[in-house]
Amino acid sequence: RKSHPSDSLLFVTFSFIYSMVAASSSSSPSQHPIKNKASTRVNTRGRNKETQRRPRMLTFTAALRHVPVLDQPTAEPWRRLSLHLHSQRRPCGLVLISKSPSYPEVDLGEWKVDEYRQRTDEPSEMRQMIDAIRTALASLGDDETSMSVSAYDTALVALVKNLDGGDGPQFPSCIDWIVQNQLPDGSWGDPAFFMVQDRMISTLACVVAVKSWNIDSDNLCDRGVLFIKENMSRLVEEEQDWMPCGFEINFPALLEKAKDLDLDIPYDDPVLEEIYAKRNLKLSKIPLDVLHAIPTTLLFSVEGMVDLPLDWETLLRLRCPDGSFHSSPAATAAALSHTGDKECHAFLDRLIQKFEGGVPCSHSMDTFEQLWVVDRLMRLGISRHFTSEIQQCLEFIYRRWTQKGLAHNMHCPIPDIDDTAMGFRLLRQHGYDITPSVFKHFEKDGKFVCFPMETNHASVTPMHNTYRASQFMFPGDDDVLARAGRYCREFLQERQSSNKLYDKWIITKDLPGEVGYTLNFPWKASLPRIETRMYLDQYGGNNDVWIANVLYR
Repeated sequence: RKSHPSDSLLFVTFSFIYSMVAASSSSSPSQHPIKNKASTRVNTRGRNKETQRRPRMLTFTAALRHVPVLDQPTAEPWRRLSLHLHSQRRPCGLVLISKSPSYPEVDLGEWKVDEYRQRTDEPSEMRQMIDAIRTALASLGDDETSMSVSAYDTALVALVKNLDGGDGPQFPSCIDWIVQNQLPDGSWGDPAFFMVQDRMISTLACVVAVKSWNIDSDNLCDRGVLFIKENMSRLVEEEQDWMPCGFEINFPALLEKAKDLDLDIPYDDPVLEEIYAKRNLKLSKIPLDVLHAIPTTLLFSVEGMVDLPLDWETLLRLRCPDGSFHSSPAATAAALSHTGDKECHAFLDRLIQKFEGGVPCSHSMDTFEQLWVVDRLMRLGISRHFTSEIQQCLEFIYRRWTQKGLAHNMHCPIPDIDDTAMGFRLLRQHGYDITPSVFKHFEKDGKFVCFPMETNHASVTPMHNTYRASQFMFPGDDDVLARAGRYCREFLQERQSSNKLYDKWIITKDLPGEVGYTLNFPWKASLPRIETRMYLDQYGGNNDVWIANVLYR
């Protein structure tokens, strides 16, 4: 066979082991104080440990003598360890000759410590992509990041009447956006991904807005109603884990508005009866005293609670510092319609100007964006190009870390386990001193939930991120991390075995593959380059769709 450079290393290693073993076996006991000390102890059978070791040592030495490539050791084995092997070495010079091209001479002064910023040997296309990512990273956290516009939320904002008492809408630019963004099939919603609940609730909201202001250019209303009729039966066909947040509350509320406008919709369809039943069940579980007392995720869908006796003046005390209701433009628009609050108006007006007539489903997402950007850069194996930007993101996250965890933005007072787990793992991974006790706020009766006081079953992505975070447990940490790790692993394995690795927050390319890799290769057993290679096949990029009250990107 062809010789390999590792052959000589193997010969030298065995020679060294053999020489040292032979030297130790030929030495007198007086030369080994450790052995002398050990020989004074007697095992449970009453025999000296030295007499137990010697036969094993002789057996090992005898076995080495049968290796044909090794000769008898010299008197001084620590000198010239491998010279006696030279006569037996096969020539391997051709293998050792470097085939790599010589490096061009460069001025060492051009190289700087700041990672790859001054590299001149990168392809120009790669440098352009790196610069583009840096530009995007620089805009994070300064209210310049952008989300897709939500047709549903834009329609709810368009329904706000003129606060000065006029007959027109308070935000006419929202009507213009609706007119300009109807899809060819007559619906509104995400144009690239069809989810029937997203299209139905967005279309119904836009039809109600258009009909309310008697704007029907190009038969917008008729085309929208036709789409609703044709797809009503499909509402029960969609995977339930992909149900938009609050759909069973908000969709019936829009149907009541449509009925008041005499829109031709099959209100007695059996599918709607099932949705109404879910709505009544959920509304019956809402504690009104809690709803009016502390901020909860119920505020995100407050626009659909038309049948509840809500005290809007009391609810105003629960709005976020930016003037929103749980960062939701639709919920904030409902509060503005009932109260005329100036802070709610300022929040919506700012968004409409920023998004050119429309509004997103939630704003802002600064904490969420920075966490997921850092995670994706690391898993894709390109974080080395953006060390300073990542450090800035982590400093941003650390400044917003609280004893109860993290929320999706700096203004929201309701933390969630998804952002908390992602932040905990990334901060610990980069040396920040944070305590795992925050996870106690999401533990309920031995289970872990996404939001405090949540009653729905857990979802895959939050439990996946919590399981990843639980692997960063240090000595002396609270046992809550161990409990979270056990629960999340059992939850993910159960979902995996039943082939139900869907998630209520995201529709991504290969979530089952991501979860499977995490279960098979915990952080301590995961090789970064292997993980990157696997994630390159799992990463959906711009094709990933997130779920709130509608789909967004």
